[in-house]
Amino acid sequence: MTRQILFMLMFLLSIVARSQSADALYDEGKKLYDAKKYEQAFKKLLPAAQKGNKKAQYRVGRCYDKGHGVTEDNQKAYQWYLKGAQQGHGKSQYQLAKCYMKGKGTAKDSAKAKAWMLKAMKNDKAKEKLKEDVAEGDKTAIALQKLIGK
Repeated sequence: MTRQILFMLMFLLSIVARSQSADALYDEGKKLYDAKKYEQAFKKLLPAAQKGNKKAQYRVGRCYDKGHGVTEDNQKAYQWYLKGAQQGHGKSQYQLAKCYMKGKGTAKDSAKAKAWMLKAMKNDKAKEKLKEDVAEGDKTAIALQKLIGK
């Protein structure tokens, strides 16, 4: 009986040791993404996103949005942005607002775009991204800025 318990314990520990945490997967994937090794990055980011890492959910959304390492898919981008946004990730909220504003991957809805944009503006990184996008002449970002009265 003791041998069986010991065997089971060792088996479970080996499984745990092989599985990476969502944070570790995200960190590895983000480094690969920043190095523009998108296909390799996606292989790390997707499992992290599936495990609930909100930064990975955002980054997977970006992959689908821009076709980085995967085939561009607006609906999948929207779905991943939504997952991150629902967890309070500011840049996901901003990208989700852009999806609603343009009707990209979802139905166009300016009320939802405004609601998500107002949430996003509570986050410094999202504010920074909006400022950058407006400076670059991004028409959707400019429209969102006007929508929230900034």
